Amino acid sequence: MTKTSIGIGLQGNLSPDQYKKIAISVDELGIDYITMFGDLMFQPPIPPLVEMAGVTKSAILGPACLNPFAIAPHEIAGQIAYLDLASNGRSYLGLARGTWLSGVGITQERAVLVLREALEVIRRLLAGDQSGWEGEIYRLAPGIGFEFTPERSKIPILIGTWGKQTADLAGQVADEVKIGGTANPLMVPVMKEYLAEGARRVGRDPNELGVVVGAVTVVDEDHEAARALARKEVAMYLAVVADLDTTISLDTELINQVRAGVERGEHVQAGALIPDEILDLFAFSGSPEHVAQQVQKLIDAGASRVELGTPQGINTGEGVRLIGERVLPLLRR
Repeated sequence: MTKTSIGIGLQGNLSPDQYKKIAISVDELGIDYITMFGDLMFQPPIPPLVEMAGVTKSAILGPACLNPFAIAPHEIAGQIAYLDLASNGRSYLGLARGTWLSGVGITQERAVLVLREALEVIRRLLAGDQSGWEGEIYRLAPGIGFEFTPERSKIPILIGTWGKQTADLAGQVADEVKIGGTANPLMVPVMKEYLAEGARRVGRDPNELGVVVGAVTVVDEDHEAARALARKEVAMYLAVVADLDTTISLDTELINQVRAGVERGEHVQAGALIPDEILDLFAFSGSPEHVAQQVQKLIDAGASRVELGTPQGINTGEGVRLIGERVLPLLRR
């Protein structure tokens, strides 16, 4: 990995016209990636990505992540193949086990096996392999294959996780792993080692695998206003991701106070409890100069891609502009 890519991450809550405007800006500003999140009960990511593929020429587009517990692998394969056609080969596919699916009656047992076998199905379909395959969970009968020709027979694969077992799997079968909800440089070498263990097990070169880091981002000329909004956003997930980060130990009383405030619907007050040093571990926020410093630390730690997530700014369009015009020029990649 010789250069760190910079991307933006969008949630499924915008209109088609808004997605197109953002995508046009991304291309014009030289931002490398556009990711759509696959969060539960938001818009599914592939339709907005197809909209954005039609108005871009250089940005790489993909979902981070689709979930084989919620979408059958052959459907995932067909959807990503269509995005690859729409983008003329500028897509990637992110997969993850997902969270909160019990609310829609879906259990998530044997997650590593599900991800492994889902990828096998997806790869065989993209490659046009109709020889048949039998897994423990999924299968492809002989003769089963796409009734159309994909743009590419192989599409880059990302697996989203914080965990060692799933990262080990990514080291064996994927191209990248994404740690979502963190801006902590110390997590990059931890994840690199998880990936390397899996890669070495199957004779792959760990240096060919990437670590993607992404989190809530608020960039604005008004440093304090940006950080206030980021605090509110981070408060909603701090209790979850703080337990996943093996490099830090947060004060239990602080976490409980933030969680209690969120449960009462007092997100602003809960966010105000988060100290600056903790905020910088879980969000990119503040002036363009401050955000650039945060991103540079991740580049220096060895991240292959840094993804600046929703809402990008106090105003999303302005935030994307500041990322392209003010943050990117400050980075040494």
